[in-house]
Amino acid sequence: MPVVALSTGWFNKGERCDKEITIHGNGRSVKAKVVDECDSTMGCDGNHDFQLPCSNNIVNASKAVWKALGVPESDWGETGVFWSED
Repeated sequence: MPVVALSTGWFNKGERCDKEITIHGNGRSVKAKVVDECDSTMGCDGNHDFQLPCSNNIVNASKAVWKALGVPESDWGETGVFWSED
């Protein structure tokens, strides 16, 4: 199932959690469920490997999203995408 985590501002205090958005990139589109926040302010806790804060305007996508967009594996996580609410 295609899922994503959105950066703090886009996550909007959980308002978009469990909602579908459409990810656009590489000339294709895919629907994905927002399941988490990529914290742009504090970074992550121990359950998330204490990762540093992510940048603003980040869509952290699952493998299913990248595959649906037809993005080569070597470019996963580095391809420019945009999204829209349905």
